[in-house]
Amino acid sequence: MKFQIIHEIKGRVRIHVIQTAMTDKQADILQYYLQNCEMVKEAKVHERTQDAVISFCGDRAELIHMLQTFSYEKAEVDDSALTLSGRKTNREYADKLAMKTIMRFGSKLFFPYPLRYVITVAKSAKYIYKGIRSLGHRKMEVALLDAVAVGVSVFQGNINTAGSVMFLLDVGEILEEWTHKKSVDDLARSMSLNISKVWMVADGKEVLTDASKIIAGDQIVVHMGNVIPFDGIVTDGEGMVNQASLTGESLPVEKKADGYVYAGTVLEEGELTIQVKETSGTTKYEKIVTMIEETEKLKSSVESKAEHLADRLVPYTLCGTGLVYLLTRNTTKALSVLMVDFSCALKLAMPITVLTAIKEASKRRITVKGGKFLEKVEQADTIIFDKTGTLTKAQPVVEKIISFSGESTDELLRMAACLEEHFPHSMAKAVVNAAKERNLIHEENHSKVEYIVAHGISTQMEGRKVIIGSYHFVFEDEQCKVSENMLDTFEKLTGEYSYLYLAVDGVLAAVICIADPIRDEAPEVIRLLRKNGLSKIVMMTGDSERTAAVVAKKLGVDEYYSEVLPEDKASFVDREHEAGRTVIMVGDGVNDSPALSAADVGIAISDGAQIAREVADITVEADNLYELAQLMNISKNMERQIHKNYVQIVGINSALILLGITGILQPTVSALLHNLSTLMISMRSMVAHEKELEEA
Repeated sequence: MKFQIIHEIKGRVRIHVIQTAMTDKQADILQYYLQNCEMVKEAKVHERTQDAVISFCGDRAELIHMLQTFSYEKAEVDDSALTLSGRKTNREYADKLAMKTIMRFGSKLFFPYPLRYVITVAKSAKYIYKGIRSLGHRKMEVALLDAVAVGVSVFQGNINTAGSVMFLLDVGEILEEWTHKKSVDDLARSMSLNISKVWMVADGKEVLTDASKIIAGDQIVVHMGNVIPFDGIVTDGEGMVNQASLTGESLPVEKKADGYVYAGTVLEEGELTIQVKETSGTTKYEKIVTMIEETEKLKSSVESKAEHLADRLVPYTLCGTGLVYLLTRNTTKALSVLMVDFSCALKLAMPITVLTAIKEASKRRITVKGGKFLEKVEQADTIIFDKTGTLTKAQPVVEKIISFSGESTDELLRMAACLEEHFPHSMAKAVVNAAKERNLIHEENHSKVEYIVAHGISTQMEGRKVIIGSYHFVFEDEQCKVSENMLDTFEKLTGEYSYLYLAVDGVLAAVICIADPIRDEAPEVIRLLRKNGLSKIVMMTGDSERTAAVVAKKLGVDEYYSEVLPEDKASFVDREHEAGRTVIMVGDGVNDSPALSAADVGIAISDGAQIAREVADITVEADNLYELAQLMNISKNMERQIHKNYVQIVGINSALILLGITGILQPTVSALLHNLSTLMISMRSMVAHEKELEEA
């Protein structure tokens, strides 16, 4: 690639790419390439100017060589990254806005009055038609107000006023559409799939394979609790699939042989073998965009109230216009009321405030699936935490393995890892990682694995029944025993660790001791949440009473519950609802999904199970609980800004109406100031929101 250096300082360089023109696709390819280079910290490509700003660390000569050898054709780029970049959308709306402005002021400068009159009358037909249609549906909406304002101005022959009103309405519409589409696109991109590995069927065995290597026609196996990565047809197995993220269905759907499954849905129960039909990364993205745009999921109740209030104010504005005309017999003063209404500001400023809050959350790697969930966070008074992987570190480690059968600890760990690698949970990952660190190869020498949520795993291995899981599952459900000569060792187990119990043919074979240290920031975060208005902080865990009590005391929670099942968590949420409380549930595992669904706001933390992330209303990507406190700040600042907007809208527009009635302002000036104030309030909402968060 040919380029020249325009400006540089230590660790930062701005280059100009020497070519005739840069397309959106080329800009996306170059940006993707730069952002995925190890030495590049940050890169921004501007397609219009053909410039790229690069922040880097390391050797400057290496960066220059890397840029010189770059080629659009040879660069390896993820297709979905290009499709979902959003660059084309931004360019499209920026061009629309620029063209609208050029046409408006260009026509005033170069078109003669008669031609401008004809153009204005022709354009007004669209607004008048919308107003008539609104009346035809027996509704007095904002469209009617716009139609009257434009129609009266045209009828009076005041084409400058009519043109200005229509121009400002068009600009407001473009800005609102642009903001909404960008926010929806950003939200959909953050919800899109990010699956790197899948289980592929090869020669009758399951092999862990890079998702990027899967092609149409390949067979993959999806285990319970995992996201289905590709569209395809079920060839074997039965399962219950949660399709809520695509269809909004509250109950899972049964899938069996010959059934069709979609990328992004979650297998809640069972196991499915799927023949892949579609590997494109865009399919789920497109479905999510459609789902968001076709539902009210993005709107908070404040936004909905603002829209309804805007429409309800229309009759009062029309009555006020008529009353002023009857009292003054002055059309100009009456038009001043008509040109300044509260509804336009309410309809534009409120959604922008909510979408800005969602955008601010996304900057902190917090994905919020709708404004109403931010609103509920602000209203919440109860928060429930899962312990493992949430209040404790997301990557617990195996500290030691105690053999109860005489077999070597390596062999017992190999056996445990062979079972645990199929299922997504932080403790399962700890077992698999421990086997990997010891270079223990565990072949797939077991039969079909059965996973019992929040209990454990059961299978047949070399003719023996092998189970691994909680105390409740191994000793109470499966009635396993401890060898008499090992009872003393078993009784000396303390609450220092979390335990996984491995049993073979009904006899305890090993206890795997897992250190699950509390997150360093957890006690402070709990204090901050309490300070922010959460009056009841609860911890729930499947661990023993001894372990739960030690952790709860260190954290300072109000209540804790041990040895709970998934249905216990969901039942607790229901009881809190019956007591009139608003509940947040925070978790990361398969066993948290029922409670995440039942809560007013479900929050999935870090790299937890895919089903938890799909079911949750908010996902926190950052491996840091302080982001929960930031989420509270974002929600409170959003509500505060919305109420400020109400005061400002009422104050400014009331003043403009008063100035118009007294004849101080002409209708054109009133309309201009009204629309400018609306845009300023919206822009101020964005800036104020960011500033308040920085101060917080």
